[in-house]
Amino acid sequence: MTAAAGSHQNISSLTDRMYVEGVYSLMNPQLGTTRTNKPFLKCILRDATGEMPGRMWTFEEAQYQELADCGFVSVRGNVQIYQGVAQLILETIERAEVTPDDIRALLPCTKRDIDEMFARVGEIMRSLSHPAMRALAEQYLMDERLMADFRQAPAAVQVHHAWIGGLLEHTLNLLELAERALPLYPGLNRDLVLMGLFLHDLAKTVEMEWARGFSSTDEGQLVGHIVRGAIWVQVKAAHAAQRTNERLPGDTLRVLQHILLSHHGQLEHGAAKLPATPEAVFVSQLDNLDARMGIVMQAARRDVVQGTGGSVWTERVWAIDTKVYRPDPLA
Repeated sequence: MTAAAGSHQNISSLTDRMYVEGVYSLMNPQLGTTRTNKPFLKCILRDATGEMPGRMWTFEEAQYQELADCGFVSVRGNVQIYQGVAQLILETIERAEVTPDDIRALLPCTKRDIDEMFARVGEIMRSLSHPAMRALAEQYLMDERLMADFRQAPAAVQVHHAWIGGLLEHTLNLLELAERALPLYPGLNRDLVLMGLFLHDLAKTVEMEWARGFSSTDEGQLVGHIVRGAIWVQVKAAHAAQRTNERLPGDTLRVLQHILLSHHGQLEHGAAKLPATPEAVFVSQLDNLDARMGIVMQAARRDVVQGTGGSVWTERVWAIDTKVYRPDPLA
């Protein structure tokens, strides 16, 4: 089916006992089992204004795979309050197709200014010390198509910074973290760290698509951002050297590729290599810190007023395999 943007009801406006009919972004659909051993659907429905848990108590398992592979769903149901938390009890749910014009209403976006964030990334990368490293950074920054995608792409489909502008926000967070932490570790090479952080997820611009919902591309499924990023840096370095006659010395290119190939930290987490240089370990640890904190803070939602009778615990957050205790006890 095709979505009608005008029928959309903002998540932030939904209240108890409200009847809902519209199209939403679908997150983390899972099959559960009732006490009578019947399957039910649990999911998160999301738009640009917020998100809400969804439950469908009468659900056919055969429908699950179709929903799991789609980004948007058309739903009907009623809002109910359970343990102080609003949730949407679904009567119907089916796959939906949306137009590009609907995306801004149906997908979350960064709350920060994209132009300001991108300008700050450029400022940091143009501050590198080695002329060949600055030339390499500029080779990426002058790629207009790539940078346009960098400004818009999410950092993930569902896990962390999964919103328009999320990749840029995540990258800038890491660069700013590094600028603050590098003085504590004077043996680290600043240029290698900052370049590794700038490039570590940049190939997610081709690993994911976001024009019709957040999902993986064929490129993402077959190659992935880790390997593609390592290939890109070799090509970009050659073009930068040809353009400026500034060449990366010694094993610099290989070390940069190693940072990209190892930034997931563990082989079981998708790393092609375990981090084996001080800079690679530093990049991997910072990346994990910002990703985990993005997950936890989004789950805790401390921007929402506490103490209104809602549950102090989230549901289990699968990426960290635990529930999250929401309140700040000193707030």
